[in-house]
Amino acid sequence: MVELFFLAPQDCVERVSDALIDELGALSVSVEDADANTDAEQPVFGEPGMLQPNEGWQRSGVKALFETDALAVEAATLLLAQDWAQAVALQSILPLQEQDWVRLTQSQFTPVAITPDFWIVPSWHSPPAAATRVIRLDPGLAFGTGTHPTTRMCLRWTARQGAQGGARWTRVLDYGCGSGILAIGAALFGATGIDAVDIDPAAIASAKANADHNRVMLRAGLPESAQGAYPLVFANILASPLKLLAPVLCSHVEPGGDLVLAGILDRQADELMRAYAPWIALEVRDLEEGWILMVGHRPG
Repeated sequence: MVELFFLAPQDCVERVSDALIDELGALSVSVEDADANTDAEQPVFGEPGMLQPNEGWQRSGVKALFETDALAVEAATLLLAQDWAQAVALQSILPLQEQDWVRLTQSQFTPVAITPDFWIVPSWHSPPAAATRVIRLDPGLAFGTGTHPTTRMCLRWTARQGAQGGARWTRVLDYGCGSGILAIGAALFGATGIDAVDIDPAAIASAKANADHNRVMLRAGLPESAQGAYPLVFANILASPLKLLAPVLCSHVEPGGDLVLAGILDRQADELMRAYAPWIALEVRDLEEGWILMVGHRPG
């Protein structure tokens, strides 16, 4: 395996990537900030603390993998010969050592503590001695492995509230369920009648498989399978779809029920409060790494 490494200005990155994949036979292409960890590093759209969206970095490092040195050299030669690629600079052509990619991937995912006794543990690890509740979850195609602050905050809220009596959650809706991790977490604290819904078929399949692996019961399906009102509704998505979904999500919260929202940056709190104000008053309940957890209670 051979790696090509280019430096490219912002206006060339997409064209370089497309050419490498579509025309020059690259096995994969990745793009990173060439100025990462320097004073010139720039945030991109959606990162906590950023005021204005950015389309990309001023200078990007573009890496492409090829099967052989000859293919890599030919690709670099053809790419740099293009008129539009005058500002693109080849930095290196390097052979890569063979790696055990399974072992490397597994090494990046270790047990995650939600509370001292509630953990998310990949299948290749043993649960910590202090863990009395464990979600067994491996990385997959669907969002939600417990490594992101939004997921951890939702599960922390579940643990705190569930400790007071999760059996009152006789129905739960996880809207935009991804891997199903929030639904599974609720089940471990006594919830029943759980619906996990998503628009992505891969997420639905993942939620079903993860529920089976954790020996909990849930129904996974498309959003239209969510029916009626629930004592607890989760939605860990992003601020823009959460605003659009405000009337739908609120309609699923029964009187006396709770709505738990995540995927929201700290600076987006006010706009979410305004979007949900006609139905439910939201407040910030947790904060981690620039992300917030918002919770609303529907009066009984």
